Amino acid sequence: MEIGIPKEIKVKEGRVGLIPAAAAELVNAGHQVFLQSNAGIGSGYSNSDYEQIGVRIAPDAQQLYEQSQLIIKVKEPVEGDLAHLREQHTIFCYLHLAANPDLTKALQEIGLCAVGFETVADGDRLPLLAPMSDIAGQLSIHIGSQLLHHYTGGKGVMLGGLAGTKRGKVVILGAGVAGRAAARVAASLGAEVCVFARRREQQDQMRMLGPNVTALYPFQSEIGKALLETDLLVGAVLVPGAKAPCIVSKTMVRQMQSGSVIVD
Repeated sequence: MEIGIPKEIKVKEGRVGLIPAAAAELVNAGHQVFLQSNAGIGSGYSNSDYEQIGVRIAPDAQQLYEQSQLIIKVKEPVEGDLAHLREQHTIFCYLHLAANPDLTKALQEIGLCAVGFETVADGDRLPLLAPMSDIAGQLSIHIGSQLLHHYTGGKGVMLGGLAGTKRGKVVILGAGVAGRAAARVAASLGAEVCVFARRREQQDQMRMLGPNVTALYPFQSEIGKALLETDLLVGAVLVPGAKAPCIVSKTMVRQMQSGSVIVD
């Protein structure tokens, strides 16, 4: 099979669909793999890193798409990508179509086969989404704690607290991969963490992170009360293949303290 790895053109996206080690596995299995020139630079991989393991370099996107049957990329195709996609292509990437009806319609009109990373399941696991969710969960606390600084417009709160000051309060909605990662980082900083999770086993996992972690069932009234005092709210709810439900209303947001932070 001819497999193409295009350069990501979505704003601020520096990842690449396959790192050299992964591309080498496909080359060794007998496939032809093409990389758009400099597609790996944003992730720290040069063209020569790919050429050394047998990947061929395509000078531009047009030639890459013309040579390839299977397109492996990271983010959903944007306008510049769609111009190169044809009916004979299979595209394999994050798609999140439930929240993007215009892209869904565009792919249908092209008539190709599109497979979303986030819908590939192994039992009840989502192996391609999990590592990205882990990163997102950890980053939610790093970014949220920075936004709480006074100079960014936040409350001037340090999540771990200081001698003579209270610990910061973090509320996390969901205890999947992203929610667990966020709770783990927030707890390690010393914050007071409250995780809302539906399943009892998830609640037990969260409580095991430490005495500063509370896990509750997501009753709307309990979430509303928690948000009145929270410094950082993290939304980490996932419905596989579907748009995430709205759990926190505009009214609930208005009742949060000035300078608090939401990372969804």
